[in-house]
Amino acid sequence: MTDSENITPDPERRKPSETLYVRNLDESIKIPLLKESLDAVFSPYGNILDIVAHGNKRMRGQAFVVFDDVESASEALDEVQGFELFDKPMAIQFAKTKSDATVKQEGEEAFEEHKKLRLEAKERRKAEEEAAAKKRKRAGGAIAGRPAKRVAGPPDELLPPNKILFLQNLPDDIAADRLTEAFEKFPGFFEVRLVPGRKGIGFVEYESDENAVVAKEGTVGITFSDKKAKITFARK
Repeated sequence: MTDSENITPDPERRKPSETLYVRNLDESIKIPLLKESLDAVFSPYGNILDIVAHGNKRMRGQAFVVFDDVESASEALDEVQGFELFDKPMAIQFAKTKSDATVKQEGEEAFEEHKKLRLEAKERRKAEEEAAAKKRKRAGGAIAGRPAKRVAGPPDELLPPNKILFLQNLPDDIAADRLTEAFEKFPGFFEVRLVPGRKGIGFVEYESDENAVVAKEGTVGITFSDKKAKITFARK
């Protein structure tokens, strides 16, 4: 089996867009060299408006390549998927949202609206995380020497990021090796743990919260033996 065959295709292929999300990049490569290398790989498929890559922990090992048309991006995704850059096969998806460079082509008014919506989404996520933290704090308190009344925590989907992913709806007979194969391709992978006597669930641990966020994003809709896994952050 070749390295490119080890790249799991996007389980639910996103709507084609001008921007490609590239992951599984070598985190040790300096950003200027990484951008130059990505430009060399992708430029044969069309005009590139921008390449976005950052060295912070949250974005390390990832990049966004912005073409000026969807056709070029689609061709690049199909042709470059699994291509080895610095000895690591790239995993490529269409980006979830439009890039700044793409929206700027639509005019100043559209770009200002784009920035406004992005800020609103960021504030909404922050409010949800703060609300979830308050609920956990209330649930952990005790009342005047009596056992604390059990308060339901937030739904799994609203749990804040941490370095451990909680896997549900797994096949009863799934092996740890199969889960390792699916999750070790993401940066910072540490280990997979199955729970003895508990079928259908497991845990995947990474070195940091940021690594786990990338893995969760990259495995949306993943299936094992025709069962779609539910992946959330573990409760602390």
